[in-house]
Amino acid sequence: MSDDLSHHTKNILGLQLPTDPRWVDLAGISLEAILTDHAYCEQKAATTCISLIQKYPDREKLVFELAPIVAEEWGHFRLVLNELKKRKLKLGSQRKDIYVNKLLAFQKKDGHPDDRFLDRLLTMALIEARSCERFKRLSEGLADTYLQQFYRRFMESEAGHYTLFIDLAETYMAKPVVRKRWEQWLAYESDVMNDMEIRGDRIH
Repeated sequence: MSDDLSHHTKNILGLQLPTDPRWVDLAGISLEAILTDHAYCEQKAATTCISLIQKYPDREKLVFELAPIVAEEWGHFRLVLNELKKRKLKLGSQRKDIYVNKLLAFQKKDGHPDDRFLDRLLTMALIEARSCERFKRLSEGLADTYLQQFYRRFMESEAGHYTLFIDLAETYMAKPVVRKRWEQWLAYESDVMNDMEIRGDRIH
């Protein structure tokens, strides 16, 4: 792991466990699969933002901040589709997202509605942070120079999304509450990553 990646991962994203470098090598030989999974990740990000807007229409800042993210994520979906087409690759079937399902299992399902709201936002922040870290890996480790630049642009976008969800959480909840729960999420996500099989056919 390079010093730059270590600094970026720990100090900016807060992630406690960096991606195993072997993942990039596996992704590089599974381009159709990784691009397919990436496309569905962007699609799900857009639909999740729509769901948050629908569930919390009274939270004005959330509505107006997430509306452009919906368009941006859907634009990313189209970019990945175009990349598949350009390379004469096919969009495959959507796979079960083990990583996201494990995160959803950590969300509070009862208690105060604010706790559930906070966990929804922090789940999105964490997914965006890990995506950003993975895109950085791809931008540095893929042999294809064009794809390196392709993923650098995604990396920069996801970093902004991660901070937006943290900011939204701190808009509606006390900052110490958000930070304490965020640390719990980071520790949990590290365990999830440590236990998961290294596979090059998916982003997470």
